[in-house]
Formats: sequence, structure tokens, C-alpha cells
Amino acid sequence: MTTQVQDESEIVLSVRDVTVAIEDKLILDKLSLDIKRGEILGFVGASGAGKSVLLRTILGLMPKQSGTIKLFGVDVDKASDIERLRIDMRLGVLFQHGALFSALTVLENVQVPMREYLDLPRKLMDELALLKIELVGLPPDAAQKFPSELSGGMIKRAALARALALDPDIVFLDEPTSGLDPISAAEFDELVVKLRDTMDLTVYMVTHDLDTLFTACDHVAVLGKKKVLVEGTIDDMLKSEEPWVKSYFRGKRARQLDLAARA
Repeated sequence: MTTQVQDESEIVLSVRDVTVAIEDKLILDKLSLDIKRGEILGFVGASGAGKSVLLRTILGLMPKQSGTIKLFGVDVDKASDIERLRIDMRLGVLFQHGALFSALTVLENVQVPMREYLDLPRKLMDELALLKIELVGLPPDAAQKFPSELSGGMIKRAALARALALDPDIVFLDEPTSGLDPISAAEFDELVVKLRDTMDLTVYMVTHDLDTLFTACDHVAVLGKKKVLVEGTIDDMLKSEEPWVKSYFRGKRARQLDLAARA
């Protein structure tokens, strides 16, 4: 059940009745979802349910069979080339596992969106990239390192710096804490919240991490049966009687997290 947002001017992303199939297998069936400006949305569901499929469909990396997707009020299917370019420049993406270019340094990775969309002098790009690297909490000397020289947590931060390269309005994070130890994951969650507050970001986060959902997300949407089953706050999730939602959010580990969050 999808809650309708009353003030449409505050909707950054609107997905309506989106259907996606892969090789004749239905993955998403008339799915609808809204994300408000300044919100951190946690998008959760069982493995293989289609969380990353929806993300890639929103980004235009996968085709849909039907439905509409609007970003900043613009129907992406009807957008002109210039409108689509302007929309793309307002998006930042952190793919699962970081997806950094192994042959480029961190500095050069962060500069990739700048080179693609902007025409800037090299010195200015260096300065802007260093600012983003500092912004995500990496030390200055990380700029000249290659991805193979970084820890898992540093890779995620470098990928986040690249996602922020063009000062986007919305960032898409695909399993950003996957593979991180609990301390690094908690620090990354804190960083996302801090960046949202300081940069006025909207965050769409695909995650399975209960800690992240409890501590960082304002809103949660649960994918199941090929559409959004339930959405709302963590409190709404804890009250839901939907079997999968109940098991996920009110299981033994979830109760421990809830108690810790409320302590």
C-alpha cells in the first residue's frame, strides 16, 4: 500500500505503475513509490525480489514494460535530450561494491562525472575532487591511491565521493554497507545522515542492513509480491502484520536493535 504525498512539489522521485520483466519473467508488477525532498528512504525486500532492478530501471539502465517514472517532476520517457542531461547531472549513484575504475586513482575516479558533464580546467577539477574526498572523511593521501590499495570502507567512501562529484540533489545507494564490518557500517550510516543534513540531499538506499534502517532511514518501503507491500516509518514497520515484514522487523535481532535504538 503506497501512501500518497500531498505536496507534489516536494516529490523528487515518483514511480507509478511500473512493470518490469526479464526474459518473460515478471519482476515488478505495477509498482508505485514516492520519495520526498530531503528524505532518506530505505528500500528493503527479500533477496531476488527486485530491489536493484527497480533502481536500475529508475536510472534508465533497464527497460520497463509500462508505467511512468518522474524525476524532479519530469517524465523521463518524455524528456528532451537537454532535459535528460540536466536530470542526469542532478543524480549521484553509488553502485554495489563501489564499482570504482581499478586503473584510476581515487582522485581520477571522483573526476569521472566532471569530465563527462563539465568542461573545467584540470586544476579546478583537482580542487573540487579533493573537496569531495575530504567531505566523505577520507585522508588527503587517499586521493593518489588506487582502489586495490583501499580498505572496504575506504572504497565505499571513495565511491560516495564520486557520487557527490556534481553536487546532486538525489543520491542512489545500492547496498552501501554490504561487506563492511559493524563499526565501518555504522560510521558510513552516520556519514550519509550528515551529508543529507549539510547538502540538503535526498537519499534512495537499497539495503538489507537492519542497523541502517533503524538508525539512518526516515522512511522505509518494503518490496514484496512484485510491488511495494508496506511503507512508512520504522514504527509502522514494527506494527505491520504482513508476514515477511513482521519476521524481518520483529525477529530476534530486530528486537535487540529496537531496544538499543530506544535506550
